[in-house]
Amino acid sequence: MSKILSNQEVKGTKDWLPGEFFVRNYIFSKWREVCLSYGFSEYLTPILENADIYRAKSGEDIGIKELMVFTDQAGRDLAIRPEMTPSVSRMVSKIYQSSPKPLKLFSIANFVRNEKPQRGRNREFWQLNCDVFGENNFLSDLEILQLSLDLMLAFNPPKKSFVLKINSRKLIDDLFALLNLPENKKIALTRLMDKYAKLSKGDFVKSMKEIGLSENNVKRIDDFLNAESIDDLVDKITELKNRGSIEEIKKIMKNLSDLGYQEYLLFSPSLIRGFDYYDGLIFEIFDNHKDNNRAMFGGGRYNGLAELFGSVSFPAIGFAPGDETFKIFLESWNILPQVNIYQDNYYLPLLSEKLADENFILAKKLRSENKKVEQGLNLLKIGKALEYANKKGLGKIVILGEEEFDKKIYKIKDMQSGQEKVFDLN
Repeated sequence: MSKILSNQEVKGTKDWLPGEFFVRNYIFSKWREVCLSYGFSEYLTPILENADIYRAKSGEDIGIKELMVFTDQAGRDLAIRPEMTPSVSRMVSKIYQSSPKPLKLFSIANFVRNEKPQRGRNREFWQLNCDVFGENNFLSDLEILQLSLDLMLAFNPPKKSFVLKINSRKLIDDLFALLNLPENKKIALTRLMDKYAKLSKGDFVKSMKEIGLSENNVKRIDDFLNAESIDDLVDKITELKNRGSIEEIKKIMKNLSDLGYQEYLLFSPSLIRGFDYYDGLIFEIFDNHKDNNRAMFGGGRYNGLAELFGSVSFPAIGFAPGDETFKIFLESWNILPQVNIYQDNYYLPLLSEKLADENFILAKKLRSENKKVEQGLNLLKIGKALEYANKKGLGKIVILGEEEFDKKIYKIKDMQSGQEKVFDLN
C-alpha cells in the first residue's frame, strides 16, 4: 500500500479557498488602483535569486537566519526571495542608464522567510513593493510618504486607526557622530536599537555596555529613543538642534500637514528599521487598534544598494506592506467588506439531456453579455438545482427546461427576491 500523504499545507503557508482569495484580491486590487493613480508601473522579478544579494545588505535576520537557501544542479547558491528591495535594485541596475528618470515601479508578489509563524507573519506572504528610482530630492520622499498614506485611506479606515511614524537614518548617523563610535560598532548598535521595544530596560543597557558605550553615551541613546517630539529631542541632545537631518524631518512633516495628513503624523526616534541598506528617511505605518498595536509596514531611502551589482549608484526610496498585516488591520477595525462572492453569478443547470447543446449555446450568449455564468454539467431536477444555487449563494438561476425551449424562451430567477423574468431564446 502506498504511503498516505498529508493534505495539510506546509506550516507557515496557507491555502486560499475562493472566499479567502476574494479577500486577498480585494486588498491587492486596492493597492494596484492607488499605485496606478500615482503613475507607477507594474513589474515582477523571478522568485529565485542568488543568495548573496540578500546576505550583503538585508540585515542579519532576513539575510542569514530567515533565508531559504538551496544549491541548484550547477552548484549555485540560490534563495527564494524573502523581500523585494535587492531584487528590484538588481533589475533596475540593468536598465537604469537607458531609462527616463524617475522610474516609478510597483509589484505585488509572494515571498518566503524561514521564520517561526506567528500572528501577522507567515513563512509565505504577499507584499506590495512600491519604489521611486532616480530622484534624491525632498519631493520624491514626500510623494512616497503621501502614497503610503493614501494607500491606507483607500480602505476608508476610522479616524485615528493608524499613524505614520517618521525618522531618518541621517539623524541616527548624526547621533552616532556625537558618540564617536567606530564603524564596526555602528551596525551592532543600530540592530540593538531596532530591538529596543522588545527588550527590558536592563537588558538594553547591558547590551549597550557590551558594545562598548560609556555611561554618558548610554544616557544619550536612552534620551534619543525616548524623545516625544523633535523639540523634546533637541532639548535633551542640544548638539542635534541645527543638523540637516532634523530640518529635513521638520520640512517633510510640515508639507504632509499642509496636504491634510497632519492627524496621521508622528516623529518617532525609536523607529530604526533593521535593514542595513537604509541611509536616509525611514518610516512605518502603525496600527493603533488596542488588540493589534503593531507596525503594519514601512520603508525608507536606500541610495547605495545598486553598487552591489557593479552599477552606478542611484537614489531610491520605497515601502512594502504585507497582505497578512493589512488583512488583520481591516478585520480589527471591521472595515473588510462582507460580500457573497457568488452573488453576481448566474447558474444555468442542465434540466434535460436533450437540451445539452442548447445550454452551451445559451451560456455562451449570456457570457457575451458580460454575465458570469456557471453551467451545470450533470442532469438535475429544478428542485435540486434551486437547492444547489441557494446553498452556494448564487445570485440568479437561469431556467431552460423542455417547456421553456418549446416556447423559445428562458427564465432568470433572482434567488434573493424570488422574482422571475422571461426572455426570448433567439
